[in-house]
Amino acid sequence: MSTPSHTVPGTPLESQVTAPAVITASRRMYWSMRRELWEHRSIYIAPLAAAAFFLFAFLTGLTLSPAHRHEGLDTPYVFAAALIMGTGFIVGIFYSLDALHGERRDRSILFWKSLPVSDLTTVLSKFCIPMVILPLLTFAIAVVTQFVMLLLSSGLSVGPLGARMSFFHMSLMLLYHILTVHGLWYAPIYAWLLLVSAWAPRAPFIWAFLPPFVIWGVERIAFRTSHFLGMLQYRVSGPEPATTVRSGNLMEMISALTPAQFFSTPGLWIGLAVAAMFLAAAVRLRRNREPI
Repeated sequence: MSTPSHTVPGTPLESQVTAPAVITASRRMYWSMRRELWEHRSIYIAPLAAAAFFLFAFLTGLTLSPAHRHEGLDTPYVFAAALIMGTGFIVGIFYSLDALHGERRDRSILFWKSLPVSDLTTVLSKFCIPMVILPLLTFAIAVVTQFVMLLLSSGLSVGPLGARMSFFHMSLMLLYHILTVHGLWYAPIYAWLLLVSAWAPRAPFIWAFLPPFVIWGVERIAFRTSHFLGMLQYRVSGPEPATTVRSGNLMEMISALTPAQFFSTPGLWIGLAVAAMFLAAAVRLRRNREPI
């Protein structure tokens, strides 16, 4: 009788059984984020739609004058980046509100909890979408959009060295702004929305914005102040640069906010600590909440 090719004669049968593959925590996180991209196509469709809309408008009416065709910091380029980043921010808000609430609403939470993925990994993977994936995605789309605009305004040629260097500098500043403000600075906003998404029995949008409105109203009536509203405005608008810039010049504001100033801002670290508390509460709620 012949011996199978995968066995060794004379060895115990138990030693010939292949051990199951070990799935590391990083692989679980990776596939959890892939799942989010599969289930929420608006994460990349909405920024792409915003880019396509602006390119159409640029082709039909926002062409640059010959005297400004090689100025990488022209208003149309900055406006294109602002439109795409703003779209990404709005997508991040609605995604965070539905990330944990949606799986309870459609009862798919019963299936996802049956998988060997912890609640911590699930919540963190959903948190990484607006914190990491969306900013990097919007940056890539914005840079490609601006490069196409540069080609179109330069007659389908990259143009002189000055235009290329200006475009490269603008791209670096845009990446810095997206990773710091749209990533780290907005962390407590996204964490709060995930917490509401994990808790809200119905209408998470209302539950996310009603408590801040009530707090502002009570403070306004009782103390005639608006400190809470000012704090929210400060969190949404981002830290102000130490140097004075021209009003409305986005790229100058980004350049003036140096890394040393940004990472020494107390509001950054306070916001990250608050975000950690919100995420811990969201993990606990996700562990205990049942389908709606």
